[in-house]
Amino acid sequence: MIAVIDYDIGNLGAVANMFARLGVNCAITSDASLVAQATGIVLPGNGSFDACMRNFNESGLRTVVEQRVQEAAIPLLGICVGAQMLGHGSEEGTSPGLGWIDMKVRRFPQLEGLRIPHMGWGEVRAARPDDALCRSLDPKARFYFVHSYYLDPADQSDVLLHAHYGIDFAAGVARGNIWGVQFHPEKSHRFGKQLLGAFAELC
Repeated sequence: MIAVIDYDIGNLGAVANMFARLGVNCAITSDASLVAQATGIVLPGNGSFDACMRNFNESGLRTVVEQRVQEAAIPLLGICVGAQMLGHGSEEGTSPGLGWIDMKVRRFPQLEGLRIPHMGWGEVRAARPDDALCRSLDPKARFYFVHSYYLDPADQSDVLLHAHYGIDFAAGVARGNIWGVQFHPEKSHRFGKQLLGAFAELC
């Protein structure tokens, strides 16, 4: 069972619906005992970085999620701000992140003609084609983005997917059993279904 973490943030229903279409057993949950039984975890996130971290820290779920991910080493997928939370922190706020990936989150630069937030469909390309989430990915995969801040890993080997919006940036990161994507696979039709299906196979 994949646990979609409910901490009053994120588009949870769309994630669960996509897994349902794949025939994958998942549960939207704020129940620590259910998370403790999960074979995979999805950490969604929408809105501001500090609000997401505050809600997650106050949810009572951080301890069990850390135990399952860091000690039991089950797969975790962070989505949008959920992916940003995997790093040390964000230029958007002051809260420390989870620190599971050596990464900062930075604001897109003010470039002429570049609208912020980056909103809409964008192509991504695999930085690590042999990664489990990339092996079956369509070479022309496009995903739906809504963000003003981007992932900036210190170690380029942690970059999973590349994208471009004014600058080249990491659209996805991965380290060990932890993955994060800046876009919304649950809103990205067949490409998102493809990626979430690949994640589910790991669980």
